Amino acid sequence: MTELNVEPVERVEDAGVSLPTGVDAPDYVLYGGKGGVGKTTMAAATALASARDDTATLVISTDPAHSLSDTLETDVPAEPARIREEVPLFAAEIDPDQALESGGPLGDVGGEGLGGFEGLLGDEDGESPLGDLLGGGAMPGADEAAAMRQLLQYLDDDRFDRVVIDTAPTGHTLRLLELPEVMDTMVGRLLQLRQRLQGAFEGMKGMFGGEEPEAGVADLDELRERIERLRSVLRDPAKTDFRIVMVPEEMSVVESKRLLSRLDEFEIPVSTVVVNRVMEDLADVAGADPDAFVSPDLEGCEFCKRRWNVQQGALSSAQELFRGHDVKRVPLFADEVRGERMLELVAACLD
Repeated sequence: MTELNVEPVERVEDAGVSLPTGVDAPDYVLYGGKGGVGKTTMAAATALASARDDTATLVISTDPAHSLSDTLETDVPAEPARIREEVPLFAAEIDPDQALESGGPLGDVGGEGLGGFEGLLGDEDGESPLGDLLGGGAMPGADEAAAMRQLLQYLDDDRFDRVVIDTAPTGHTLRLLELPEVMDTMVGRLLQLRQRLQGAFEGMKGMFGGEEPEAGVADLDELRERIERLRSVLRDPAKTDFRIVMVPEEMSVVESKRLLSRLDEFEIPVSTVVVNRVMEDLADVAGADPDAFVSPDLEGCEFCKRRWNVQQGALSSAQELFRGHDVKRVPLFADEVRGERMLELVAACLD
């Protein structure tokens, strides 16, 4: 059977494991994939390793079903806060409801709000009063809109040298990545609408909360510029690495293939693929502590043999798919991956 050309862990010891010196990653690292493959684990491990290198690092979760707090074994707030005193590690779990309460589906992304336009763009269910007029039936979902608001906010935040993002499952992530295009289109149509309705704007002042319409238009122009910057950053391989996380199962391979194809359409670079929960033969893990990993009994365990074959088949079918990408393999651990010790082991695998 053809083997996937990946680098196994060379040395991981039970005691005294230290994180790699530095993290070979750009300013923005996004982990994506189907639900339950270990995106949160990879994001937390990468962020912790980055912060241990004295790099001010923010790890944020855009997944509505947050597990970052559990993985890091600490309470993670909705707004960025330092969660480790000894290293510059910051974290946040985006709360879509809270983001919506702060200013509609987009929040105050234009600094002082959108001069009343936010009410026209849609409510928290995504329904837009101007949907038909603008050529679309509804705004994007609240979760994705709130996540984009945060990305725009943290893009130029001087507090952080690196931002690591634990994305929502594939479908939500793709909708998030579509937002720059969707919002750019809607903002452009709103500006065109203003030009066509110059004479009617005087009678619409009440919709702008007492502000002059020009103030709302200025906010829209600023929003459009920031959306364009976000799109540019996401497409720049020197600044962004979208890392696909999968498990060695055929369904995960299929979904990863779909995600890779869509990312190509968005022109978003994918340089790294992480294959998580791989059943390792300890002969391939030099110096490894046998108690840290699940090593299959291929002689006396029928279940182990069947799972081994499933994993090997999935890895083989992924051979061509990930050719040209940096593929990292993370073993199936005997213990739940949570807390700094286990994250150190994962970070060693990702080094």
